[in-house]
Parts: sequence; structure tokens; C-alpha cells
Amino acid sequence: MDKSLQKMIENMPEKTGKKLEEWFQILDKENFEKHLMAVKFLKTEHGVTHGFANTIVTLSKERTNPPEDLVLNQYSGKESLKPIYEMLFLVIKNFGEDVVITPKKGSVSFIRKKQFALIKPATKTRIDLGLKLKDVEVQGRLEVSGPFGTMCTHRIQLNNISDVDSEVIEWLSKAYETSV
Repeated sequence: MDKSLQKMIENMPEKTGKKLEEWFQILDKENFEKHLMAVKFLKTEHGVTHGFANTIVTLSKERTNPPEDLVLNQYSGKESLKPIYEMLFLVIKNFGEDVVITPKKGSVSFIRKKQFALIKPATKTRIDLGLKLKDVEVQGRLEVSGPFGTMCTHRIQLNNISDVDSEVIEWLSKAYETSV
């Protein structure tokens, strides 16, 4: 387990008033379909901060849907895109041990203190890389966020592994560096 995640789980009773297993029981009773609905519930009904709420919900879902399965399902029928995902994953993972990787049903979020990147297989032939880059103008391959809405400020469309070039890595790095 990631060191920062382990520390967060250890601090959970002090910071939230309950152990992780107790939060699981609360979420199990509610049975939320959507990740964000469960996060909102923990924040509004129990006063949990966003970081803890997101972690609790993610770990709760992992009990029944391992992260590997979520990613595998995203690329079912889109297998040609998996090498692009794997390349981006390795690049991001090498930024630092403080990166929290959160697979969801349709995408994978990469979080430091805040989400800084999101990888989504958008079509059978394209991955959309969402980035959170405040005060950065749209330029070149760096487009407006498009389908990501407020989750990301920008998007880069990737059609093959060679698209993960130095420009993309530089934008990813900038998003990571500013996500504190």
C-alpha cells in the first residue's frame, strides 16, 4: 500500500471520528451508485473533508471492484489504447510517491493534494488526457477541457503511443507540480 494512503487511513479515526471499517458500514447501508454522490453524502452529512471522503469511497468500492478490474473494463473493446494508458501511468507514477491513483468506472484520476490529471478512453481510437492547469492558455495540442467540464481545465487527445511525447510529459509534469 502507498505510504501516504496508509498514513491517511491511520489518521482517519482522529480526523474523521471513525475508523475506515466504520465508514464502510455507513456507505454499505446507503448503497450509492455514483462515486460523487457518496463523497457528497460523507461531506454534507458527516462533515468529512473532501480528501478523506474521496479516499473512503474509493477504498469502499475497491472491496467489490478491484482497481485492476475497473481499468481492465475501461479498455475492453479498446485494447489498442491500453499501451497509451500504461505509458501515461508510468510517467505519472514516476513523478513521486505522493501520487494517489484512483480508478473509476470510466476513467482514472491522478491526485496529489488535488486532482491534476485524468485518463479516459474516450472512443475506440482515442484517449483523452485531462489536465488541471490554472491560468494556462489553450495552445497547440492543449485544448479546452471539453467533456471533462470543471474536473480539468484542459485536454490532450491521444491516438497512439507516439503521441505521449515530451510536450505531453511536460504538461503532465506542470499539472503535477501545481497540484499542491
